[in-house]
Formats: sequence, structure tokens, C-alpha cells
Amino acid sequence: MAQKNTAAWTTEVQANPLQVKESPYPSVGANELLVKNHAVAINPLEVALQDHGQHMFQWIKYPFIYGSDIAGEVVEVGSGVNGFKVGDRILALADASDPDCNNAAHAGFQTYTVVRADLATSIPSNMAYEKAAVLPLGLATAASGLFPKDFLGLQLPTVPAQPSTGKTLIVWGGSTSVGSNAIQLAVSAGYEVFTTCSSKNFDYVKNLGASQAFDYNDENVAEKLIEALKHKDVAGALAIGAGSLDNCSKILSKTKGSKFIADVNPRSPPVPEELGVTSKFVWGSDLKKCEVGPAVFGDYLTKALESGNFVAAPEPDVIGHGLEQLQKGIDTLRNGVSAKKIVITL
Repeated sequence: MAQKNTAAWTTEVQANPLQVKESPYPSVGANELLVKNHAVAINPLEVALQDHGQHMFQWIKYPFIYGSDIAGEVVEVGSGVNGFKVGDRILALADASDPDCNNAAHAGFQTYTVVRADLATSIPSNMAYEKAAVLPLGLATAASGLFPKDFLGLQLPTVPAQPSTGKTLIVWGGSTSVGSNAIQLAVSAGYEVFTTCSSKNFDYVKNLGASQAFDYNDENVAEKLIEALKHKDVAGALAIGAGSLDNCSKILSKTKGSKFIADVNPRSPPVPEELGVTSKFVWGSDLKKCEVGPAVFGDYLTKALESGNFVAAPEPDVIGHGLEQLQKGIDTLRNGVSAKKIVITL
């Protein structure tokens, strides 16, 4: 009997709601895995895809399937794959919406998803799928901004953590999904982290490894960071959230060290030239274009999760079961969440 697949389809640009219906059963290729999904998470990317369609993602051809964060069980292993077998429990980045992929078979919002083996990680036996599903895109986006040579170019994380470099990284938006991962990755790579978030999340970001936290609702937050960093060698900044690029530009222009910002915000205004600061937009799967992808998903993350050196954060907020609940998940995220990740179990 032929295998069956089901997906939550976007039938045309900006279609709302998603439509759950049959989907082709995917074929696994070389260096790929086929995963039966047990949990998927919702990202701002999916909100942007539904709300803005081809205004921001002109390469996507509809009907299409969204979804970047998956956790599930390997059911097929493609040729050339080492380190994975049928039955393994993994988390993985589903890169369907990446312009270099643009293939609905690689999307997360379906029962079966094809993923690149170098963007997958085995998860500990005591970690629930819904917990693991919070990681892939936030982790990949953070790593894509921190480690590639054409971004911040930080040294790679290790288990145990690298010795201190004596440098301090600014993570603006530390309680976000990307920020939660960036803090942990940077600390494991040997960097001190100063971050911003709302005051209610200070303990949260410090538990992830940030040494200092600043309230981004404070109108003087940039000046306070500049003062706190006056004797520091700054490794640059990762800018997450509205207004973050402007604030990070002001801070780096008045501190010692790197003048580079990895910018997670699409369509940010250019940095004023007189500040002497440069920035570059981070696409969440940029790490797959270089050695950073396999270094983080393969060499680092499995060991870090198993040893407890890295935690799955933010916490999952499971709001439903089944593909039919994915539209509810997108709507919930659109309305705003804090230090949580919306997850649907399958």
C-alpha cells in the first residue's frame, strides 16, 4: 500500500486559513532524511509568509507549504548519510522557504518532511518532541549571524565551552527564540553576553548565560549599555526586533571593538554612514552555505543537549494537536508571545 502524506497548504499568496489536505509522499535524496513529524513550532517567518507573501518572498510558487521547525522520527535515510538511522529521534531545520531550496517537500507543516542531514540533530531520549521543536530555526538564525566569516565571525562553540575570549557580544532581544539560542551559543564559544529584554525576563536570559540584562523599554537603554561597555572589547552585535539595528548602531559607534551588526530584521533602514558601523541581514539558513551548519547541528548540538550544556529555549507552549491547529498557532504568534514558542503536536 502506498504511503500517504497530509499537509497544511497555503493555496495562494496571503491565503488564510491554511487548508489541510493530501500531499505527495516525499522522496528522500542523497544526504537527506525523511522524518515523520511529531511536533512542529511556529516562527515569525510563517507569520510574515502568510501576511506578506510575495512582497517579501518572491521566489515562492503557490500552492506551497510553510514550516521550519520540526521534531520527529527518521523513517528513511538517503545515500551518503552518516550518523543517522531509521528510528532515530531528531530535530531538524525544514528549509522549504529558503530561495536555494524552494521545495514544499522540505516544509514542516505536514506529516512527512525531507530535511538535509547536516541540518538535523539527534535529541536525548528524555527530551520530548515538543521541547526539541522549539530549536531549529532560532538556533540556525542565531548561528548564521554569529559564526560565518561574512557575518560576526565568532569562534565556534564547543562542549565544554571555549575558554573566555575576553570579548563581549551584544544580543539585542535576548528573550526571543533567536536571542535565547544566541546567548547560549555565544557563551559556549567563549564570549560574554550583554543582552536586552523586558525586565520581567531578566532572570530568564541570565539563566541562559547572559552576564548582564538591560530593559529595552528604558528610553536610556542605549546610553546605559554604552556606559557598561566602556571598558569592554566588543565582539559586535546581533540585532533582533523592532528598533534594534538603530540602537545597536549607536552603541557600537561609541564602544571599542567590532563595528559589525548581524541584523535579523528584514527591510531595516540603512545604518547612517557617519556612525562607522556596518550591518548585514541574516537569513535563517545562511549557515548551510558554509562549515557552520554541520559544525553546529552535528559537532556541537548533540553533545550540548546530551550534557545539559545547551537547553531547548524558549519553553514550548503547546496549543493544540494536529495539522488543523497550525493556523491557530500562526494567529497566536501574530498576537504576540514572550519568552515562549508556540508548538503543535502531531
